[in-house]
Formats: sequence, structure tokens, C-alpha cells
Amino acid sequence: MDERGEVAAVCVSPTTGTVKKPVERAEVRAGHGLVGDAHAGDWHRQVSLLGAEEIEQALGGSIAEQAGRFAENLAVRRLPPAAYRVGTRLRVGADVRLEITQIGKKCHTGCEIKKLTGDCIMPRRGLFAKVLVGGVVAPGDAVEVVE
Repeated sequence: MDERGEVAAVCVSPTTGTVKKPVERAEVRAGHGLVGDAHAGDWHRQVSLLGAEEIEQALGGSIAEQAGRFAENLAVRRLPPAAYRVGTRLRVGADVRLEITQIGKKCHTGCEIKKLTGDCIMPRRGLFAKVLVGGVVAPGDAVEVVE
């Protein structure tokens, strides 16, 4: 069973509703999210994930050019199909553990992302997770289902 993907990009933004910027690595705190990201905090959507292939298909170009355009924290190549179930637990890299808490979301009015891209796929295909175990994430890290 191929339940393994790979982090294609790690992105953060200091404000919500805006495009995130790719970073070389990010610290992820348990019960919080990515340090320095506006979506981090004590709630159920601490980290957002989106399939890298879906981003490339929606926007054209490579993930290197498009990472963060949909405000995703982690763009994951070959996102395991099991990740699309609430309650699925993922290992990202050596240490980070996430639990999927929500699939899709309501898009808020006046979203900068929708204005820039024309159509935001995050409401339909975005995954949201809480952080169970912290650590560091970087492009190239494996993403695996651990249940």
C-alpha cells in the first residue's frame, strides 16, 4: 500500500487571507502549528495541506513557482489518499505528527487568494490538521499515514 508522499513546499504568512511565502524549513509546535504563521494557534486548523499536483493543475507551472498561492502551509506531492479522512494521522519528516481535523472550508469574502488565482481550490481540496507532536518540517520530508 503506497501511503507515502513528500513535502514539496513549506509556506508561512504573518497574516490570514493572503498568499503564503515558501521557506526552507519551519518549526512546528504541538498544539499550535507552524511558528510565524497566522493560522497557528489553539484551534483545529493549525496546519493546512494541499496536493502539489492539484496546485500545479489549477495554476499551471511548477510547485516551485506556485507554492503558497492557495495559502497552504504544506504542499505535498503524492498526498496519501487516506489523508482525505478526518481523524487520519500523518507523520511528516522524522518527528511531526498531525491529525486531519477538517476537509475543505468556507471561503471568506474578499479573499486575496481568489482574486489572484481566479478560483481557490482550498475550500474543496484543502486539508486542515492539528499538531500532535512538534518538530521541524522541510521540503523533501516524507509524509506517511501512521494509523
